[in-house]
Amino acid sequence: KKEVTIDTEQASTKTDTVVEAEKGDTDTPRDSVAEMKAWEAYATPGEMHKMMADEVGTWDCVMTFWSPDGKKQKGYTTAEIKMILGGRYQESIYKGTMMGQPFEGKATLAYNKASKEFTTTFIDNMGTGMMTATGKYEDASKSVTYRGTTTDPMDGTKIQYREVYTIIDGNTRRMEMFDAKEGKEYKTMQIDMKRK
Repeated sequence: KKEVTIDTEQASTKTDTVVEAEKGDTDTPRDSVAEMKAWEAYATPGEMHKMMADEVGTWDCVMTFWSPDGKKQKGYTTAEIKMILGGRYQESIYKGTMMGQPFEGKATLAYNKASKEFTTTFIDNMGTGMMTATGKYEDASKSVTYRGTTTDPMDGTKIQYREVYTIIDGNTRRMEMFDAKEGKEYKTMQIDMKRK
């Protein structure tokens, strides 16, 4: 506790002394050793990071896109996947063609050991925004279902989307994306990935 001396503005020269409780005085002190161990565990890559590292290498990607009216287009890219920052994060670089135009994209993937959630980000040369989504791994389906938001370039409104990333086998992955407009969800993209 600390004493705070306040001079009153009254005619008298009397000084009031107020005892003020400092923030945190009533909290239970943290165990610094336990806290350090928790941080060490948090910073050490685990089983989910090993699963991420299994994808390191070069992948051929067939991208299929659907417009709201059901029209379909194809794109083809190659993904170079590597682990970064001591095996804690995954980085993917995509290059190829999309809708007849050169395409480049970059994705990052993190697994937060504290929240037990994956977070994915994606940027590319087809826009100026970043897509970010979080999700949890489901062992039964070997998949992660992500949920996030993106921005509609037509009017700047936020669009909710769902992404399902599935491990088909050791050399095959599939990513499916669904947008939701006016309360109705529809499939917008599918990427079929094969390891080279």
